Amino acid sequence: MKLKEPESMQELIYFSNRDDGKFRARVWVFKELCPKCKKGLMQKPRNEKTGRPKIRAKEYVCSECGYTVDKQEYEDTLTCNIDYKCPECGHEGQTQVPFIRKSFLGTKAVIFNCDSCNHKMGITKKLKAPKKK
Repeated sequence: MKLKEPESMQELIYFSNRDDGKFRARVWVFKELCPKCKKGLMQKPRNEKTGRPKIRAKEYVCSECGYTVDKQEYEDTLTCNIDYKCPECGHEGQTQVPFIRKSFLGTKAVIFNCDSCNHKMGITKKLKAPKKK
């Protein structure tokens, strides 16, 4: 299966690029069309002064008609596109899974399986490194 590649970050809600030698994953989630008007893209509301998206906003807003949807409700309908290399068998593949974070090794992660060996992998939120004393 060949996934549609993003052309710019403006069409994405989420993007991550992970590589630690054995495991490699590139993950992206496209913005969806407004369910009400079917014209504009759903996106975070923008700050009036700077024009930048409000990162901690609890809702998504249509760019055309202003329709508002709760953040969790909207993100649960999205599809996560993943291009990966399995750390167990070395298989390189692409897959799509729902953009839902579940508990994985003690943290919230988007979970998917290798197409070849069925090894379970997760893409966690990037956590800040602990401060050194």
